Amino acid sequence: MVMKKISVVIPAYNIESYLGRCLDSLLAQSYPDLEIIVTDDGSTDGTGALLDRYAAEYPKIIAIHQKNGGVTAARLAALKRAKGDYIGFVDGDDLVDREMFQTLIADAEAYDADIAHCGYQMVFPDGRIDHYYGTGRVVAQNGETAVEDLLRGDFVEPGLCNKLYRRELIERFLAEKRMDWTIRINEDLLMNFLLFPMSGKAVFRDECLYHYMRRKGSACSAEVQPYKLLDPQRVMHRIYAETQDKERLHRVAYMRYVRVLIGNAAQRAYPEISGQARAELKRMQCEQEWKQLPRKERCMVFGASKLLPLYRVVRWCYDRGTGNYRKYDVE
Repeated sequence: MVMKKISVVIPAYNIESYLGRCLDSLLAQSYPDLEIIVTDDGSTDGTGALLDRYAAEYPKIIAIHQKNGGVTAARLAALKRAKGDYIGFVDGDDLVDREMFQTLIADAEAYDADIAHCGYQMVFPDGRIDHYYGTGRVVAQNGETAVEDLLRGDFVEPGLCNKLYRRELIERFLAEKRMDWTIRINEDLLMNFLLFPMSGKAVFRDECLYHYMRRKGSACSAEVQPYKLLDPQRVMHRIYAETQDKERLHRVAYMRYVRVLIGNAAQRAYPEISGQARAELKRMQCEQEWKQLPRKERCMVFGASKLLPLYRVVRWCYDRGTGNYRKYDVE
C-alpha cells in the first residue's frame, strides 16, 4: 500500500525564538511522509535565516519568503506549493504531539473522512495547561452535524491547526471562492464553517494532540485593535445570515452573533464600535427571533443595549467573581 503524503502549512512572522521548537516537533512526527512548508511572511528578526538553516539541513522542509501580507496570505503561498494527499496547518510558535498526524491520517482513512480533527491543550508560560477537552471519545460527523458542533463550541474548536483536510476538499474550497480573505480574526471559524458542509464525513478524536503555546507578544495577546472586534462580528453575521434556512444551525449562530455584539457593545476602547453594536442589538429586539433567546441572554442584550453603564458594572463584578477576566492572561 502506498503511503499518503501530508503537507503541513506554517505561517511564520517574527518568531525566531519559537520556530525551531515547532519544526523539531514536526521532524519528530511518528508519521514519516510529511512535507513541511513554511512561509516567512516578511519577518524583521532572524526567522528567515533560521528557516533557511532548517531547510538546508532537512529535505522535508520547504522555505518560502515573501513580503508581509498577514497569516492568510502566508498560508495561501504555502498551499500553492503543497503536494500532499492531505493538508494540515500548524502555527509556527506552537508544538505538535509526536503522534498527532499519525493519529489523524489513520482516522481519516479508517472513517473515509474528508476532515479528521482532535482536541488541543493550551500551554501557559508558567506551566499551567488547560485541556480542550481530552475525553478520549471518537465522534463521526456528517457535514451538518459537524457544523453544528463547530458553532456550539462544546467540544469542537474553530481552529485550523488541530485538523487534517483531504487535499481535494481544500482544492474545491479554494475553487469556489466563497472565503473572505480579508478576515484576520476568526478566519479559521469562517473557513471551517465553509469546509465542513463540503465534506462527506468528518471524524473527531478528543485527544489533546495539538499544543497551543500561549506567549506574550503573540497576535492573540497583543492590544485590542478595531479589526479584532469587527472581524469576529463580520464572521458571525455572515454565518447568522447563511444559516437562515437551517433552523437548528441558525439558532446556534444567532446566539453566537448576539454574544459577539454584547462583547463589542460592552468594550470601552472604541466607543464607535460599541455604539454600532448597541444599535444592532436594539434592532434585533424588535424582531420575533429575539424572544426565542434564553432569559439570561435577553437580560444581557437589554443591559448592553439600553443600560450599558449598569451592565458594565455587573459584568465587571461577574468576571472578577469567577476569575474569567484572567483566564487567558500570560504572565
